[in-house]
Amino acid sequence: MQTTAHLSIQRSKERGFADHGWLQTYHSFSFADYFDPRNSNWGALRVFNDDVIAADKGFGTHPHRDMEILTYVLEGELEHKDSMGNVGVIGPGGVQYLSAGTGIAHSEYNHSAERPLHLVQMWVTPRARNLKPQYGQVDYAREERLNRWLPIATGEPNVESKIAIWQDASAYVARLENGSLDFAVRAKRFAFLFVAQGDLTANGTTLGPGDAARIAGPLDLTVAGNGEAVLWDVPPADGE
Repeated sequence: MQTTAHLSIQRSKERGFADHGWLQTYHSFSFADYFDPRNSNWGALRVFNDDVIAADKGFGTHPHRDMEILTYVLEGELEHKDSMGNVGVIGPGGVQYLSAGTGIAHSEYNHSAERPLHLVQMWVTPRARNLKPQYGQVDYAREERLNRWLPIATGEPNVESKIAIWQDASAYVARLENGSLDFAVRAKRFAFLFVAQGDLTANGTTLGPGDAARIAGPLDLTVAGNGEAVLWDVPPADGE
C-alpha cells in the first residue's frame, strides 16, 4: 500500500480474491481463506467484501453472532431469510442490516434466476456482546445519495439514519456525478472510503473500482469525480 500523511491506498488488485464459480469475492480485510495478520481490520470495521453472485445462487443458511452486518446492493436483487422469521428482497441502492447479537441464522440469495447480483457486505464489531438480534432493510432512491453523503446506518447520536447499529460508527453512500464532497475525519477516528463504481479522487489521488482509501484522523477528506462511493467512519477497535 502507498501511504501519504494520514491516508493510505489499497488498490483493487491488492485485495484477497476467491473464485467459487457461483461467487466472485474480493476481501479488503482478512476473511475466510485470505489471511494477512497485518490486515485484519480498520478500527472497528472488521469485514468489507465485494461480491458478485451468479443468478439463482447464494449463501445457504449459516449462523452469526456478536457482529453488526450491513449489506449494500449495487446491482441486482438480494433475498434474505432468517431464523427470526424475517423475509425480504432489496434492489439497487437498498440496505440490509443484521445485528447478530446472541445468535441468528440466515440465508442470502440472488433473487433473480437470470441476472448476477453485485453487493458489498460490511461487518463492524459491536460495542457490547450478547445483544438482542435485530434485522431491518431500507430501500433508497438514487436521488437520495446523488452528490451527497447519505447516512445508511449509524450508532452516533449526532447522525440521523433509518438504521441504528450497536457501535459508535456511521456508514454513508454517495453517487457523484461531476461532484465533490467533503468529509471531516475527526481525531482518533478511522475512515474507510471504497469506490464501488466509476472513477473518483480522494484528496487528489485517483481511485478506480475496487480501490479504497484508509484515513486516520484528523484529516479533511475531499472526494470528487463520477462514481459510487461507500464511506465508513468508525472508532478504534478494542485495544487500539
